Amino acid sequence: MEKELVEYIVKSLVDFPDQVDVNVVEGEKSTILELRVASEDVGKVIGKQGRIAKAIRTILSASATRDGKRAVLEILD
Repeated sequence: MEKELVEYIVKSLVDFPDQVDVNVVEGEKSTILELRVASEDVGKVIGKQGRIAKAIRTILSASATRDGKRAVLEILD
């Protein structure tokens, strides 16, 4: 569920939506979502002073909390 949510949000922000890749790593207490986008789109996903990345993380956290889980978003190069 969280993977699809992040993919949907990020694909609507970037210029190269076909290069958006979200990898899910399940841990004991939390889920880590590793996000990779085209190098040209990294700035669009992070935003000025990290505002967009923070907003995506907030939405992700709310969604995961509703399911009784913890989710972390990592934006990778």
